Amino acid sequence: MIENGQELYTKLSTLQKSSRGGWNAAIFIIFVEAAERFAYYGLSGNLIIYLTNYLHQPTAIAAKNVNIWIGVSSLFALLGAIVADSFLGRFKTIILSTSIYLMGMVLLCLSVSSVPIHYREAVFFVALYILSVGEGGHKPCVQTFAADQFDEDTPNQKRTKSSFFNWWFLVIVMAGTSSTLVVIYIQDNVGWVIGFGMLTVVQAVGLFLFLLGIKRYRKEGPLGSAFTTVAQVFMAAARKWRVDETLHSDIFYEDERSGSHMGVQPKQKTLARTNQFRFLDKAMIIDNLDASKNIRNPWRLCSLNQVEEVKLVFRLIPIWFCCLMFFAVQSQLHTYFTKQGSMMIRSIGSHFCLPPASLQALVGIMIIITVPIYDRIIVPKVREFTGHPAGIMVLQRIGVGLFLSVVNMVVAALVEAKRVSIAREHDLMDDPEAIVPMRVWWLLPQYILTGMSDAFTVVGLQELFYDQMPDAMRSLGAAAYISILGVGSFVSSFIISLVETISRNSGEPWLGNNINRAHLDDFYWVLAGLSALFLVFMCGLQHVLCTRKLLGKKQVGWTET
Repeated sequence: MIENGQELYTKLSTLQKSSRGGWNAAIFIIFVEAAERFAYYGLSGNLIIYLTNYLHQPTAIAAKNVNIWIGVSSLFALLGAIVADSFLGRFKTIILSTSIYLMGMVLLCLSVSSVPIHYREAVFFVALYILSVGEGGHKPCVQTFAADQFDEDTPNQKRTKSSFFNWWFLVIVMAGTSSTLVVIYIQDNVGWVIGFGMLTVVQAVGLFLFLLGIKRYRKEGPLGSAFTTVAQVFMAAARKWRVDETLHSDIFYEDERSGSHMGVQPKQKTLARTNQFRFLDKAMIIDNLDASKNIRNPWRLCSLNQVEEVKLVFRLIPIWFCCLMFFAVQSQLHTYFTKQGSMMIRSIGSHFCLPPASLQALVGIMIIITVPIYDRIIVPKVREFTGHPAGIMVLQRIGVGLFLSVVNMVVAALVEAKRVSIAREHDLMDDPEAIVPMRVWWLLPQYILTGMSDAFTVVGLQELFYDQMPDAMRSLGAAAYISILGVGSFVSSFIISLVETISRNSGEPWLGNNINRAHLDDFYWVLAGLSALFLVFMCGLQHVLCTRKLLGKKQVGWTET
């Protein structure tokens, strides 16, 4: 009896340790991510104010510079994924990229303090793009590295991991929100040197805490570049484009190691053969030349697993495309939303004036409210009706966010039209520096909608691009998700340039420096229309993917080996 009791205690103790083992390591990784997000939002949130008020750039130019910087930073994630997968591994890449980020923050502090005025703008932008390099290595690795700490073969950790993305997003949003509230106020009311200095110190502390957990991490070396796998499959398929796949469908290459070409260790997942993108199947056909060789040429003959992995990536491309306008809309948060707020009454009481960029904290607050409600209340209730483990499918969750994004632009357009009408009533149309007698609280609905749409779409995309990727391609999945933000920012800059050109030729610029005379509300209507169009594409895509069962590991044939 005692022995049975001891055995039961041992099992329960082991189970408890296994359930919290992933979080024991992931918590240290969250520190470095929270620090990076604290620094990022403390900079990006108020960047347009620094560019327009201190570097004296025109509003439209400043907005495009902000969007381009965000876009470049996001696209560097693709390079970071290559470095992590091919050379350093995720752990070393995080250390290197975070150190580069810290160097950029130090240079940013110097650019607003000790650098001569005529060199200040050049040094400032050099520092910004050093930060882009650091963020490019950091972003595709850190979340994936944290998720890797949970053992999918342990039932408790697998269940814990299912809500990991919600809580991960929640923690980093709290970091960004606190930065928006505290640091931006200091930048506007105390000084930019102290404000940037705070961001630098927090980044250094985050790196230190990350290193404290070094002995707890589950670390893997480079798994092999997913980009190489994609290139090999395309090259092999192109070389055999004349081969009739239907005549040789039973003669194809299937590596017995099932994924070891990617450097993955035993007990991996293999993929069943699918009928989509059949042109890629030519890459695994063994023709006469392949059969005559003793050594496989990976640029001429690929395994079934390699081909199916590339197909998984291809299935995500339409979803990637459909979310571009979502991030083009979200980019207004750091640009025109902030500029609108700077032209409105922001006083609270007789002594406090709210910095216009601090309203961005509402986005984080809404996410902090929405994510726990969704995870703990909505999902269990909806699960009773749908029977789906997550309540609704990931694509449906993303679609809800896209719909809220359309509503967001409609509300923003109506509020801006109201602001301009008040400016006209008080003869302020030709005074671009005047504060319009309208409370900044009118902007609350669009900030709230931005936060709610983030909670649905961004978390959904993070889960989708992690879940649908094979193990060896998860850095690529994270980079692909982040690149939507980057390309979406470029799309926003392109739309701004296009609207400027067309409206200037018609005689009245929509996005001039004087936003009272500008037609910012019309610009928002354009974004609303484009967002609605992309939402329709997304709904059609979801119908196709669900009816044909093209997404989901069970549907595409994951099996254990």
